Amino acid sequence: MTIFSKIIAGEIPSYKVAEDDEFFAFLDINPIVWGHTLVVPKQETDYIFDIDDARLGRMMAFAKKVAAAIKEAFPCRKVGMAVLGLEVPHAHIHLVPLKHEGDMDFAKKVSNPDPARMAETAAAIASHFKPNP
Repeated sequence: MTIFSKIIAGEIPSYKVAEDDEFFAFLDINPIVWGHTLVVPKQETDYIFDIDDARLGRMMAFAKKVAAAIKEAFPCRKVGMAVLGLEVPHAHIHLVPLKHEGDMDFAKKVSNPDPARMAETAAAIASHFKPNP
């Protein structure tokens, strides 16, 4: 069981942003900028391109809604997306609010992110998330 599966199961606390039957979105615990969010499938799959086409399409649609919520909560030019997938063997999409292209630098991290600000950040994004009707 991956750390992301434990987060989804509630065994490890997280700053949840959104959830549906198939996907879960939460703040990256080591954000590169405020609002950096991860979108993961609830079904544990290591490599994103091993996810069947229909589910991958639904994952992207879910990520699109999360990105819209991020953009509302954190005024930015765009929300960047990256799929790296080497650090945790559970497919995930990074969504990062961008004001400048340098904001997508994974070598940078927010230094010691304050838990209260993380909770405020998650709540701000969650308040703008619009699930399927």
